[in-house]
Amino acid sequence: MDLDSVMLELNAVRPAEFTAARDAYAAQARKAGDRDLAAAITKLRKPTLAAWTATLLARLRPKEARQLLELGEALRGAHRALDGGQLRKLSHDQHVVIGSLARTARSLAAEAGQTVSETVLREVEQVLHAVLADGKVAERWEAGRLTKAPDAVLGFTGLEPLPGAAPPRREEATQPAGTARKAAVATDASRSADQVQDKRVEAARAELAEARTEADRLNAAQDAAQELADSTAAAVSVIEEEMRAVGERLEAARTANSDAAAGLRDAARTAAKANKQVETAARKLEKLAGPGR
Repeated sequence: MDLDSVMLELNAVRPAEFTAARDAYAAQARKAGDRDLAAAITKLRKPTLAAWTATLLARLRPKEARQLLELGEALRGAHRALDGGQLRKLSHDQHVVIGSLARTARSLAAEAGQTVSETVLREVEQVLHAVLADGKVAERWEAGRLTKAPDAVLGFTGLEPLPGAAPPRREEATQPAGTARKAAVATDASRSADQVQDKRVEAARAELAEARTEADRLNAAQDAAQELADSTAAAVSVIEEEMRAVGERLEAARTANSDAAAGLRDAARTAAKANKQVETAARKLEKLAGPGR
């Protein structure tokens, strides 16, 4: 048993069963005399429901998982090559694939006895978006090592264009002066509209980031509460077991005490009978011997 294999085993169990399973592995390591491994196992964090649900795809549907990884590789390659046409096509594909896989993951969770809400489903989609955009996240997801949803991904930040790659240029045709002026006015209006749209997009992104930060805080609080509830339930189970054992010992002691009391009563009756026999024999002897003998 090592930490890596234990982590993979724990990430495969339902989140509600994680703490009990982790404590069992830690106890097993302590019993084997490996205190360092036991301490490391105790520090393992329970995956969020979204991360656990998304990882079900990698574990139970490897073919679909491989298709998602290949789509991510193609998207990142198109982004680095600044291939606009390919990016548009693959971007459309990713929305279709992510929606389908997220619903599949929810079905797999239901088959495992775990309900996934719409809020968690959106977090699962966030995980799958990150798998497409970030190769390192994709590796952790495929290996079953994700414990929480990565930060929201906007585009493909951090990927540098390939050397020599350049965005496609639009050819400019020679136009009459009046047409050129109209085109310039239209261009200025378009730019103004684009600026307004950009500001709206930035405001929406800021609002989304703030909402996700609050959601992360609430999810962390929920995880902490769940952790406390799981620990309390485990402690209650241990105490109940100890009480049951004490109850069995108490019942055994009561039975032994009852048996001892019954034995004492029997001994007292036997002793009383013996004493009575002694008295009877003494009187008989006295009569037979007569006075003075």
